[in-house]
Amino acid sequence: MKRKNSLLASIGRIEGLPVVGVLLLLYAIFLITAPRVFTRPLIYMSFLQTVSPPLVLGLGLTLIITAGEIDLSFPAVVALSGFAFSWCFKNLAMPWSPWIGAGLALVAGAVVGYVNGVLVAKIRVPSIMATLATQFFWYGITILIAGGLQLNIKEIEETAIHALLTGRIPTPLAFGGTAFEIPAQAVWGLGLAVFLWFILNRHTFGEAVMFIGDNPNVARVMGINVELTKIKLFTLMGVIAAFAGLLLTVEINVFFPTQGEGYMLNTMAAVFIGGTLISGGLGGIVGTFFGSYIIGSLQAGVVATGVTSYWVQSVMGFIMAAAVALNVMIGEGQIGRLSARIRHWIVPERLQVDEASDAGGAPV
Repeated sequence: MKRKNSLLASIGRIEGLPVVGVLLLLYAIFLITAPRVFTRPLIYMSFLQTVSPPLVLGLGLTLIITAGEIDLSFPAVVALSGFAFSWCFKNLAMPWSPWIGAGLALVAGAVVGYVNGVLVAKIRVPSIMATLATQFFWYGITILIAGGLQLNIKEIEETAIHALLTGRIPTPLAFGGTAFEIPAQAVWGLGLAVFLWFILNRHTFGEAVMFIGDNPNVARVMGINVELTKIKLFTLMGVIAAFAGLLLTVEINVFFPTQGEGYMLNTMAAVFIGGTLISGGLGGIVGTFFGSYIIGSLQAGVVATGVTSYWVQSVMGFIMAAAVALNVMIGEGQIGRLSARIRHWIVPERLQVDEASDAGGAPV
């Protein structure tokens, strides 16, 4: 019995395992209920394409929340970076305009992030208020300088930066005679996840972030520069949000002033589903990665099963709650205790005594 409990505890320590289980179960249900859609590669290619921008945002937000802070300004950064890139592409000379635009977009994101970091770390404005204020401010600035108009950059499809960021990577896989191509933005999302996992779990900066999220006063005693670390962290989040804005703008070939507006709640849901503690001190990059695909797959999957659209939000809420609950239960070892209670209820007490006697131990 102890061996079984220790096995369950070991499994529970595998990062992101509950979220992976929920995602696989979700796809299994979709395969059964909507086989005409989920046995074809097109739906999975669509997920890889559309989930990437919010996935990138969620990975950056995971670090912020691990440090015990919050950033609500990233949707505005998506819009601002999209405008910076599109304006440069439309108004500067080729062939350098896309690359200058990409650099300017990342710089814009870094500036927004740096301002957030200074407000939070130096001026001591609570991060929820500071980033909410900058969210409104930078959205307003973006709409103002864009004149409230969208910019069409259809010509971007002919450039190298389009192929680099959002091109299609051929694979030897094929389903039903259809070749399976991987969107490049999905590879960027995976690469960023691997990079940030190593930063958070194998680098001193990640250790500092977790210490700050757990207790900033103890972090100071340990010699961590809390203020500088937070400024760096928010600046990094700004750059990551700008990169997400680049992926989105290049993929859809257009900038519109409110792009990124619908990402906030879904991105935060993916982070919390992934096991990152809202109180800080513990973050799960792997969980956020798969949690983003849960959120990104839900609406299309539920609609494909034939369930009326009125039920989509309710089903999404139920699955998100179940995923978070499973994560918490495994993390606290409640699954092992629950299985022991079930076994005690199902197996007669006399047999348990006999098993313990045969093993030379006490009754279970």
